[in-house]
Amino acid sequence: MSDRPDIGDAVPDTAMEAAGGGSVKVSDFSGKPLVLFFYPKDDTPGCTVENKDFTELKPEFDGLGVALLGVSKDPPKKHAKFIAKHELTAPLASDPVEGGLADALGIWVLKKMYGREYMGMERSTFLVGADGKIVHVWRKVKVKGHAAEVLEAAKAL
Repeated sequence: MSDRPDIGDAVPDTAMEAAGGGSVKVSDFSGKPLVLFFYPKDDTPGCTVENKDFTELKPEFDGLGVALLGVSKDPPKKHAKFIAKHELTAPLASDPVEGGLADALGIWVLKKMYGREYMGMERSTFLVGADGKIVHVWRKVKVKGHAAEVLEAAKAL
């Protein structure tokens, strides 16, 4: 799909709901690189592993001066429970609105499972430079080893 932002494009500065209340957007991280990882649903097996992997590597990302932000359509209250249950340290945001950041990035897509079609989040990660432009994109992410791969790319910044 050519209408999806790619390397060199600016990430839209769309406000999302922070897990702890208030709002968060990409410009809040201006001046430092950001790993923006989108996942389908809190407390599902793959999403839990992905969030735990980013949490485990967060000290290394912090050491590089790289911020983390996980995003799904789940509401802030569900994020708060997910964070508490799994002791997650990577902040989470909720992108529930139609036309939100997931839509702008082209990752709120038509999915098929068991012959049923539905709209869902394509597991994707964007490494955003300090200037707000996309440096690296991972689409249709496989969870195993993904956070470590993103960390390696962040080290190259």
